Amino acid sequence: MNISSQCFDVVVAGGGQAGLIAAIVAAEAGATVCLLEGAPKSYRGGNTRHTRNLRPMHEGPLSVLSGVYDEEEYWDDLLRVTKGKTNEPMARMMLRESAGCVDWLEKRGVQFQPPLGGTLHLGRTNAFFMGGGKQLVNALYRWAEGLSIEIRYDAKVTDIAFENNRFLGAYVGDEWIKGKTFVAAAGGFEANVEWLREAWGPVADNFLIRGTPYNRGELLKLLLDKGAMQIGEPDQCHAVAIDGRAPKFDGGICTRVDCVSLGIVVNKDAKRFYDEGEDFWPKRYAIWGRLVAKQPDQIGHVIIDTKSKGAFMPPVFPAETASTIEELAIKIGLDPQTLRETVDQFNAAVQPGKFDHTELDGLATAGLEVNKTNWARPIDSPPYSAYSLKPGITFTYLGVGVDQSARMLMSDDTLSENIFAAGEIMAGNVLGEGYLAGIGMTIGNVFGQIAGREAAKYALNN
Repeated sequence: MNISSQCFDVVVAGGGQAGLIAAIVAAEAGATVCLLEGAPKSYRGGNTRHTRNLRPMHEGPLSVLSGVYDEEEYWDDLLRVTKGKTNEPMARMMLRESAGCVDWLEKRGVQFQPPLGGTLHLGRTNAFFMGGGKQLVNALYRWAEGLSIEIRYDAKVTDIAFENNRFLGAYVGDEWIKGKTFVAAAGGFEANVEWLREAWGPVADNFLIRGTPYNRGELLKLLLDKGAMQIGEPDQCHAVAIDGRAPKFDGGICTRVDCVSLGIVVNKDAKRFYDEGEDFWPKRYAIWGRLVAKQPDQIGHVIIDTKSKGAFMPPVFPAETASTIEELAIKIGLDPQTLRETVDQFNAAVQPGKFDHTELDGLATAGLEVNKTNWARPIDSPPYSAYSLKPGITFTYLGVGVDQSARMLMSDDTLSENIFAAGEIMAGNVLGEGYLAGIGMTIGNVFGQIAGREAAKYALNN
């Protein structure tokens, strides 16, 4: 066994936004910090590399954000998407603390930009990173390096030593790294297909993993095995409908298909199965991975016509196009007559009204087994386009319990003395199910700051 010559005040496992922020906050407070990133340098940053924005509360215009997005509106949005499966005191604390996220990042070199057209109606609620998540990751790593944080790549934590719910040190392979405190920020288990299969059954083999292949949940499993409180369910996750041609791992945000609310979605039997216009896309896009996962062979197809062209951010893969519905059906492997009947029935059910994709316009169908409640327009203007869909798993909600100081809870309801958690590994404390665009980055930012501050405080006073 190799033993590190230094005992760090704070050891952070995980090099995405949550871990980086925890490390930076702790170092700025005067603590010595070691950041362990399990991925190689070229893959550093976890799922943060693939993000575009975060969702902060604001009482007035803020940086690139317009208008007001106050606590009550934010809480109402979160309550709706989680169906009440959240910790209200913790969630409200996080919402209030999120008001400082943009300023904190800007002061450390992260740049923002106004949202582009077709980015989910988010100009008032979500702050977009200039250059996406990679720019954020690179800016925060530059800042961390300037603080003399010891950063190690290819440094996956393989074991941790506890004594009476207290962290003593971590193993990276055969190297022992001692620390006064520990921050767990190494994400969930979404890249561990075997674990997904335990939760979902054989259908998990058809899932695509949108993010890093390095989030396999090893640290999460270590913590749970050593007595951490489990929070969340193993089959709850952020899962969106992505292009079925995407790679198995690491396809990122450019594979997401954002035109669902503009058309209809059918399964392999060419039948619709859910209301495509239930609510604004930022509040519903993250349910479509789960919906597609429940369909035969975990496949869906979104069908639009030329009226929708230019109204959404296109994915990296071009759509299949055709001049007739029957020809389109053949191209995407569906029965032409059945798809024709589905489209004709939908078109006949569309009610009169004015289409307005910027609001819940009430333009609906009537009389169908599955009605579309907003943005229902006949699909009758060729050329027709289709994107084939598969479930894309972004991150899992199963994690460790924490209190509002980000201190890890143990299974007997006691608090760990010196272990903290931030980011996806504890997101289930706020997200019991469902998702709001950008809230994952908000969770990582707020709890990263809290974990870094509290870990440094403990280390410097003990």
